[in-house]
Amino acid sequence: MTQTTSYFYDSYALIEYLNGNKNYRLYFEDSDGILTKLNLMEVYYKVLAASGNKAAKAVINAFSRYLVDFDLSAIEEAMSLRFSLKNKNHLDISYADALGYYLAKQHGLRFLTGDNAFKGLENVEFIR
Repeated sequence: MTQTTSYFYDSYALIEYLNGNKNYRLYFEDSDGILTKLNLMEVYYKVLAASGNKAAKAVINAFSRYLVDFDLSAIEEAMSLRFSLKNKNHLDISYADALGYYLAKQHGLRFLTGDNAFKGLENVEFIR
């Protein structure tokens, strides 16, 4: 049985999954998703700091198959979205998060995160 891609994996979600948060298990084991190199870079750094080079390389190897690329128009749209969200009193989300949120919408996916900045926004699967 082939899994369908249902989620954009925010760095927050991937880190929670790697840390054993059971609330994220089904999103990674029973579903499929995508992320960008920017998200993988954030996760790599967190794992490197917490667990060392070998564990960080294992993350790269395990999750590189989920990578999607983006073009210049996605950067423009994502930064416009980031600016708009900031002006609507949402927390100042990171560039990578704004891009991920935009790409989730562009690909027709839910943005999987537990980041409070996204709580209550449309198209977000907010899990703690």
